[in-house]
Amino acid sequence: MADYILIESRDPFDSAEAGRFLDLAEGLAKEGSEVALFLVQNAVLAARHGAQSSALAAIASNGVKVLADSFSLQERGISPNRLIAGIAVAPLSAVIDYMAAGRRALWH
Repeated sequence: MADYILIESRDPFDSAEAGRFLDLAEGLAKEGSEVALFLVQNAVLAARHGAQSSALAAIASNGVKVLADSFSLQERGISPNRLIAGIAVAPLSAVIDYMAAGRRALWH
């Protein structure tokens, strides 16, 4: 079974496609793949505590490792201690590390 790094750049409150991408991440994890979801650019907006996005918390509790780009958070004035439980902060270089380890990458 292949393992994946999924990179989401869209704000889920602005794009219905973002929700489908989260569904894909969760589905791959349920099928037995190791999946990491990396939130970058406006996608980090949904990671804020109180953002009314239960989807990220749900997939984090269903086996998907959810990471938020530290630079994207900083540029949007979002403090790492204000993120939804289960979401970790990581630099963009984490994506390169996952790819170097052989994970398949999908960018949305």
